[in-house]
Amino acid sequence: MSDMNVNQVLAQMRAMSLEAGGAKVQETGGGADFAAMLKQTIGTVNEVQQTAGKMEDAFEAGDTNVSLAEVMVASQKASVSFQAMLQVRNKLVEAYKDVMNMPM
Repeated sequence: MSDMNVNQVLAQMRAMSLEAGGAKVQETGGGADFAAMLKQTIGTVNEVQQTAGKMEDAFEAGDTNVSLAEVMVASQKASVSFQAMLQVRNKLVEAYKDVMNMPM
């Protein structure tokens, strides 16, 4: 698979991930700023976790507008998004170690 195909696949995966999290997808011309993208992703994961926490608190307080099913779905979304971010972090650390161990 060529570099262009890999980049396109990664861009599509990021777009689907952001859409699943409810975030707006911002198309770039392929030269995306990695730091900004990482910050946006971390912010999205944080928002999903905050929303899940608020829903849990509302359900525990007896709010009739929040069902157990909604709380469980929000909690699972938060868990999955955090696990995905954790895996990306692990791959980045692994890639960094590989680069640092390369002979000069």
